[in-house]
Amino acid sequence: MGSWQRLLLFRGVSLRGGARACAPLCGRQMLVCWRQLSGAESETLKQRRTQIMSRGLPKQKPIEGVKQVIVVASGKGGVGKSTTAVNLALALGANDSSKAVGLLDVDVYGPSVPKMMNLKGNPELSESNLMRPLLNYGVACMSMGFLVEETAPVVWRGLMVMSAIEKLLRQVDWGQLDYLVVDMPPGTGDVQLSVSQNIPISGAVIVSTPQDIALMDAHKGAEMFRKVHVPVLGLVQNMSVFQCPKCRHKTHIFGADGARRLARTLDLDVLGDVPLHLNIREASDTGQPIVFSQPESDEGFAGWRGNRFAVELNSVTGRLEHFPRLVPHRTEPKAR
Repeated sequence: MGSWQRLLLFRGVSLRGGARACAPLCGRQMLVCWRQLSGAESETLKQRRTQIMSRGLPKQKPIEGVKQVIVVASGKGGVGKSTTAVNLALALGANDSSKAVGLLDVDVYGPSVPKMMNLKGNPELSESNLMRPLLNYGVACMSMGFLVEETAPVVWRGLMVMSAIEKLLRQVDWGQLDYLVVDMPPGTGDVQLSVSQNIPISGAVIVSTPQDIALMDAHKGAEMFRKVHVPVLGLVQNMSVFQCPKCRHKTHIFGADGARRLARTLDLDVLGDVPLHLNIREASDTGQPIVFSQPESDEGFAGWRGNRFAVELNSVTGRLEHFPRLVPHRTEPKAR
C-alpha cells in the first residue's frame, strides 16, 4: 500500500474498483483497516530489526582449551571486585587440586591482577605466536598490566580498547583450563558486551558492598547479564561489617545486609559475606591473597578455602558442570 493510499485511509476514504471509484469508510471500518495495516507493518518491522541486529552480533566462539568461564563483575568501581576475582580463582584451585584455573584481567584502564598476584614481566610468545600467561600460586594469569609499564596510563579510545580485549581473549595460550575467572571492569559498557557476546560464559558473580549507591549499579550489572543471556550465579557482599580488633564491637559502615535484600529481589543466592578487614587489604597489597597466605583465618575470603564457604563454592561449581553453553538467564535457588 502506497503513501497516497494510506493518506486516503486516514481521510476516511476507501478505494474500491480502482483509483476513480472511492467510497467513504465508517469509523469502525477505518479503525479495523488501520489496525490490520499497523499490525502487519509492526510485525514486518520487528522481523527486519531482528535480522539487522543479528548481523551485527559476533558469533560466540569458545576460548581454546577453556571449559568454563566465570566472570566477576560489578556496576560500581571500588567494591572489591578484583579482590573477589583473585581469591575466587585461588579458592577454585584449592578446593579441588585436580582443576586447572586461569585468571584473566580485562580491566584495560586499571588492571589490578599483576599486583594482587605478585607478578611482573612481559608474557613470552609460544611457537604459534600466542602470549603465554604468567603463573603464580598455581593460577595462570593474563592482564593488560603485563603489557604496559606499571605507572603508565592507558589513554585509549574505544576502538583501541576493543582491539586489546580481542587480543586478550583470542591471543593467549591458556593450555587446558577447567575454569577461567575473568575480572571485568566496572560498568555495563563496551567491554562487558564484547566479552559476553564473543565467548560463551558459564556464569557471572556480582560483587557489591551493602551501600545503596553500590547496590543500584550492582542491580544494573545483574540485569545486563540477564539481557545477554548469561546466568547470574549469585552475589558476593563485600565489606559487610567492620569489627574493632580491640573491643570486638561490630559496625556496619556501608549498611547492613543490602546485598542480601538485592539477592532476594533478583531471586539469587548470596555466595559470600566478606567483612571489611585489615588482613584482606594487606594481603592484597603485598601480592599474597588471603586465600593463599592465611587459609585458616576467619577473615572473609579465607573461609572460601575452608568449610564455611566450601558448601557455597561447591554448589556453584557443581552447577557449572551441568550448565550447557546456552543456559537460562537465571540459576535455580538452592535447597536450604
